[in-house]
Amino acid sequence: MRSFERASPEVREKPRAAHRSEFRIGGVSVEVAGQSADDVTLVPSLELFRTETPESDINIRVEWADKLRPPMGKELFDSGSVWRLYQDRAEFQFDFSAAVLGKQPYKRLLVDRQFRQARLQMSRECFASTDYDAAPLSYPLDELLIMHRLTQEKAIELHGCGIVRASGMGNLFVGHSGAGKSTTTRLWTSLEEVEVLSDDRIIVRRDNRVGGCARGDREEKQVPRFARNDNPGSRMRMYGTPWHGEAMYASPGSAPLARIFILEHGRGNVLTQLSPSRAAAELFARSFVPFHRHEYVESALEFLQEVVDAVPCYRYAFEPNEGAVERILEFRD
Repeated sequence: MRSFERASPEVREKPRAAHRSEFRIGGVSVEVAGQSADDVTLVPSLELFRTETPESDINIRVEWADKLRPPMGKELFDSGSVWRLYQDRAEFQFDFSAAVLGKQPYKRLLVDRQFRQARLQMSRECFASTDYDAAPLSYPLDELLIMHRLTQEKAIELHGCGIVRASGMGNLFVGHSGAGKSTTTRLWTSLEEVEVLSDDRIIVRRDNRVGGCARGDREEKQVPRFARNDNPGSRMRMYGTPWHGEAMYASPGSAPLARIFILEHGRGNVLTQLSPSRAAAELFARSFVPFHRHEYVESALEFLQEVVDAVPCYRYAFEPNEGAVERILEFRD
C-alpha cells in the first residue's frame, strides 16, 4: 500500500465520490466522501457542525474492504479501550475495535502526517452478522482527527466549559473531570443570559477574524448572537465542540477569549492570578495533546505560552452556589 507522501498527484486531489458531507469544528473543516449516502452520514453530534466550504482542511475517503488485515506497523499508542495508533511508513494508522464486532479492527483510518488526506476503511466482515450501526464518523474518530490536526496549527483542545455573556465577553473555565465544569455551566445558565459553547471541551486558537468573520466560522446569520461581539483586546478565540459533558451543551459558535479560570473546589470563591509559566503548566495538564510525538508536545507548550501571554489566567477556588457567578460578574482585572 502506497503512502500519501509517495502517492501520485491524482491521489492527493480531493476524492471524487457520489456522496459528500462536510463539518467544521474549532476552525478545522472536514469533508468526507463515499460511494453511498450511509458512508457520509453525520452522526447526530456532528449535525449541528455541518457546513459547506470551497476547500476543506481534511479530506476523508470512505472505502469498504472484505476484511482488514492485522496491523503491520509499529504501535505508537494504545488507548486501552477502542483504538490503537500505529505508524505505517509515512502514514499514521488508527485501528478501532470492539468486542461485539470481533477481534479484528472494524474500521481503520489511514492519514498522512499533516492530517490532511485520509482513507477510512470499513470491514464488511465485522458488520455482516450484526445490526450494529457502522457510523464511519462516530466518536472517538472525529475527536482524534481534529485533535491531531490541531498539532499542525496554532490551536489546542482544552478540558473546559466556554461561557459567552451577552456583551460578547468569553470566559473559559478549565478543569479536570469532577472539577465543576458542568456545575459552573448550570449556575451561569440559571442566572445569566449566556451562550454555552461547550460544557466539557473547548478549542482555543489565534483569533484570525477579518472584517468580523473568523476563519472557519459559519456565515454571520448562522453564528449564535452571543458570539458576534468582538473584544479588540483579545488575540485568542475559543470554539465550541460536539464533545459535551454532563450538562450536554455543544455549539458551533465561537467568541473572543477574555479570561481563563482554572477550576477547583474550595471555600469563599477565591480568585488568584497565576504567573504565565504556572498558567501554561496548569492548562497543559488539562489539555488534549497527542503525546506519541515530542514535536506535538513542544508545539502545544509553545502555543499555550502564547495563550497565557495574551489572556489573564486565574485559579478559582469556588463554591457551587450563586455566589460563584456573582464573584466573576463583580471581578475586575
